[in-house]
Amino acid sequence: MKPALLDILVCPECQKALELRSDVHKGLEVIEGALRCPGCGRDYPIVAGVPRFVDSGAYASSFGRQWHWFRRVQLDSMSGRNESEKTLAATTGWTEADYSGRLVLDAGVGAGRFAEVVAEKGGDVVGVDLSRAIDAAYQNIGHRPNVHLVQADIFAMPFRDGTFDLAYSVGVLHHTPDTEQAFARVAAAVRRGGAMAVYLYARYGPSHRFSDAIRVLTTRLPFPVLRALSAAAIPAYYAYKLPGVGGVLRIIAPISLHPDWRWRWLDTFDWYSPRYQWKLLYPEVFRWFRANGFGDIEVFDEPIRMRGVKLGARA
Repeated sequence: MKPALLDILVCPECQKALELRSDVHKGLEVIEGALRCPGCGRDYPIVAGVPRFVDSGAYASSFGRQWHWFRRVQLDSMSGRNESEKTLAATTGWTEADYSGRLVLDAGVGAGRFAEVVAEKGGDVVGVDLSRAIDAAYQNIGHRPNVHLVQADIFAMPFRDGTFDLAYSVGVLHHTPDTEQAFARVAAAVRRGGAMAVYLYARYGPSHRFSDAIRVLTTRLPFPVLRALSAAAIPAYYAYKLPGVGGVLRIIAPISLHPDWRWRWLDTFDWYSPRYQWKLLYPEVFRWFRANGFGDIEVFDEPIRMRGVKLGARA
């Protein structure tokens, strides 16, 4: 943890500013220590460079495993591609000029694939994750001076309302117990005139019904077993690309069809492992933006990608 993060952190219980105790530090980073709330007396440990506001990964434990097994697969700096940059741009519509010098919230940072992009574009990015994925993110991008990482529940983030200039959540909110409430918590963290963007699974077409039926079984399997089963997507890719039979397979037993075998394996595990996986419709997400005080709402290409500006002075 970089001491500069203390400027925006508050106790998630009572919203009081926190006091930092540094036991072990390395350069700019506090590696071990604690954050104490003078208001309610709670202590939040700093372990392995990350302030911890939760005891465990709870409902997101599959992602903790996932991002340690596949820690570098989707990082643009490791893959040599710019797929994460393209996905973020397709979700937000924001450019380098939008990120530069702004305080940005990555709600559900995972292994840090999108936070890396924001940092490269000059944003000061704060990544939050409930699970042990935060440790994978710290290994990947925690050394960057404009990256800050926090382990916290999206429903009880350690920030005051209106803290961030920009906030995005890509492929995360639909994996929480209540997507609408998770959306509202991220929305509250955005200042007036700031902007928010989301990527959510869509409830259109028949394929999600089949995958949901399969998930009744897969979500009950031990993660190592599901990881091994998900590897079947690697060779199955070629059958799924065949005319006729491939189209049927894509509906009744969806898998990732990414051309990179590692990415394909990761995405398939990602689809079938999470405890929660809600699918949404464009109108309901649009209503969430309106209900949380956003205007200038823009809709992008599928699945569901949408952004809005919080009413007030423009960013």
